[in-house]
Amino acid sequence: MSKNMDVEKNLLPPGDFGIWIIIYVELLTFGLFFIGYAFSRRANIEMFNTSQLMLNQTSGFINTLILVTSSYFVAKGVHIMQTMTQDNIKEANKKASQWITFAIICGIAFLFIKGAEFVHIFGEGITLSTNKFFMFYLLLTMFHFMHVGLGTVILFNIRQRTKTSGYTPDDTRGFESGASYWHMVDLLWIVLFPLVYIIR
Repeated sequence: MSKNMDVEKNLLPPGDFGIWIIIYVELLTFGLFFIGYAFSRRANIEMFNTSQLMLNQTSGFINTLILVTSSYFVAKGVHIMQTMTQDNIKEANKKASQWITFAIICGIAFLFIKGAEFVHIFGEGITLSTNKFFMFYLLLTMFHFMHVGLGTVILFNIRQRTKTSGYTPDDTRGFESGASYWHMVDLLWIVLFPLVYIIR
């Protein structure tokens, strides 16, 4: 009986069912934005390519590395949680806390770099009404920026719980749910960065 329960548990996605509903809705929303961007670009490729030159590809690339690295840190924390036993709860929470701390630092770094990019863009007098490229750029990146901010807060709350050894072998759903959300944020940027910053 216990073996069947373990198999069923392994077949289910990590975390709570509710977080996956949120993730699917978010992916659908961004997907519609991506499709709208692609069609608008196709209708005015020259304007999109010219406007794209005003973006800082270097900061975008650095932020890509930051988020990919942060997802690695979060994955390390999840692995520790999933291999935790009743004998090493305190030690596992402590190790996971360290990995999540590294991920939080990455999240803050991303927000700082992206915030500086927004300051530069707005300083150039660019707004949502400048043209369709910048309308999509600002909508997509600012929407994603808010997701990174929320994800960072979620990771901070996870870290706070690890500080009190709040996760046990029978209760890691909250950790896995937060990690799943963070991986979604990373995945969205991996699509967003080449689509908006690079593809011409």
